[in-house]
Amino acid sequence: MPKAIRAAGRRVGIMGELLMFLWERKLWWMMPMVSVLLLLGILLVFAQSSAIAPFIYTLF
Repeated sequence: MPKAIRAAGRRVGIMGELLMFLWERKLWWMMPMVSVLLLLGILLVFAQSSAIAPFIYTLF
């Protein structure tokens, strides 16, 4: 595995551990799903305390 990927994995904590796990087990096809779920979670956390919250909740 390239040194850059290992170094990045050590710096980002839990998310890095998850990506390293997926990389070592050759589960590359799961990386897009994990990243979409992560982005969706971040969107929901930030939308709770903002003025766009009513518009986000109508999507679900």
